[in-house]
Amino acid sequence: MTIQFQGVILKPGKDKAIRHHHHWIFSGAIQSLPPFEEGALLPVYAADGKLLGSGYFNRRSGITGRMLVFDAMPPLQALEQRLEAAWKLRQQWFDPQQTNAYRLVNGEGDGIPGLVVDCYDQVIVLQSSTKGIDRLKSWIVEWLNRRLHPQTIYEKSLLPSRREEGLQEVQGYLSGLEAPHLTFKENGLHFTASLVKSQKTGFFLDHREMRQWIRQLAKGKRVLNAFSYTGGFSVYALAGGAQHVDSVDISEEAVEAAQRHVEMNGFENSKHQFFCEDVFQFLRQRELPYELVILDPPAFAKKQKDVVAACRGYKDINRLAMQKMPAQSLLLSCSCSHHVNEELFQKILFQAACEAQRQVRIVGKHRLAPDHPINVFHPESHYLKSFLLFLE
Repeated sequence: MTIQFQGVILKPGKDKAIRHHHHWIFSGAIQSLPPFEEGALLPVYAADGKLLGSGYFNRRSGITGRMLVFDAMPPLQALEQRLEAAWKLRQQWFDPQQTNAYRLVNGEGDGIPGLVVDCYDQVIVLQSSTKGIDRLKSWIVEWLNRRLHPQTIYEKSLLPSRREEGLQEVQGYLSGLEAPHLTFKENGLHFTASLVKSQKTGFFLDHREMRQWIRQLAKGKRVLNAFSYTGGFSVYALAGGAQHVDSVDISEEAVEAAQRHVEMNGFENSKHQFFCEDVFQFLRQRELPYELVILDPPAFAKKQKDVVAACRGYKDINRLAMQKMPAQSLLLSCSCSHHVNEELFQKILFQAACEAQRQVRIVGKHRLAPDHPINVFHPESHYLKSFLLFLE
């Protein structure tokens, strides 16, 4: 006799991950689905009939289901509790007089898969990567307005993963006033970003702790910030008393933004030089007389098939830096490629050191920004790696 439930039924033995509060349900784990519209919220049952919780589902995605709750609580009630908990957690970490830009919701890290919410003072930027969150968007916007009273809520859902969900990229205002330019503070320093044109949601908030570390390390040093984008690391190095900072990025618009950030924080132009160049060519053609080098490139591997080429790219830039940097210098090397894990990235750095014939020691690893928590039950959300290396 087959037991019938009005919900999703998993195959026998395929419920272990969900019982351990992992958020994803792959298509191969599902025994049966009821009729539903893509993105709908559905209860989830084990093969023996035990209710495991609720999630939203999309048959077009390989990750067919994403859990929002792991008990009998109504999913919208659970979602409200998750949002409230995320907001309260952030209040513990930041003094708004010093830092008013932070991540409010970090997807699975806050128990809400598919949703990212970043706050820049009075402007909130929302990012949805799934059909389920798209269906819940109006409800989420209403909660954000009621709880945080922002001036503006803007959506910037420009993610390749949306194509896997059968979705188009979306960008535009959801509520409030138009705010084309973001202005915000981070650790007492001032930054701006274009709401429409900038990468991600506006700024790389996930590197806040690493920028502060560079501030502590930079005193009296000559610093190179490669792949500098809008100059976050450069501003922090100058704030830490760097002797001189060079910033290199291939984007003319990013270089102009970096120069603007240096100026608006009151640093002397003589202490900073900007290069609008390809970083690979810069590293090959220039001397590197820097005691501190930062290599923070964009994701070289956006898909699994890109990993081999990404490894070559990471090895090349690190080898070139290691070959030319002076003795007793520091190299901060980073990777934001989800498909290159920390173990593989460390092997790449080992290979670069071997080819450069340098003695290299790891003296520090990535300092996680507390507003970008990683769910211990869902380690796949860990993507950002950093190694601080000492070159003898």
